[in-house]
Amino acid sequence: MNLEEKRAFFEIDVTERKLLDFKEIFGNDNQVFLEIGSGMGEFLRMRSLINHNRNFIGIEIKEKRLRQIVNNMDVERHKNVRVMRLFVDEAVTEIIPEGSIKHVFINHPDPWPKQKHHKNRIIQDKFIDTLNKLLKRKGIVWIATDDEEYAKWIVEKFSKREDFVSMYEGGFSRLPEAGHIVTYFEEMKRKEGFDPYFLKFRKQCSLENLVTQD
Repeated sequence: MNLEEKRAFFEIDVTERKLLDFKEIFGNDNQVFLEIGSGMGEFLRMRSLINHNRNFIGIEIKEKRLRQIVNNMDVERHKNVRVMRLFVDEAVTEIIPEGSIKHVFINHPDPWPKQKHHKNRIIQDKFIDTLNKLLKRKGIVWIATDDEEYAKWIVEKFSKREDFVSMYEGGFSRLPEAGHIVTYFEEMKRKEGFDPYFLKFRKQCSLENLVTQD
């Protein structure tokens, strides 16, 4: 199967910005896991095999990376994976239904270390608002970063909110949980002496949401 045939299977066309129907896309009612910034696609490929009874959506904005992700997947082995070329902002709920995602994974986002560039970091208040809308009740956000200052920034952002709670004492862990996928970028940074910080936040729900969400 060539690349264009693979793209026809794996890639979701979002140009018309229609609300997705995951049951129609995957042909089942399995929980949907979302990775934002899929990079080279290692996480999607490996985690989807471990959790074969879950559906995975990978979002990547760079065309070259998207092509690489698709090219390295197998239609038979990765039937539970789809990808989208999309920028994630508050308008993403026009495409991904609110309350439809069980877990969100963000692996090694760009730390933008200079203070004048902090505004470019993906983890901002409005972005967390969007995560809240996308997640199901008690849905979980998993974040990994090798940048200590960024890890503390993320903890601070989430700690100021009432709609999320950290699942790690102190805000983060230095040890991965079972089933952790080591990506190319993580392996590279570890060799440079930068071990990851693992962060995990659970969505908290108001009483009215307990009635309306799964």
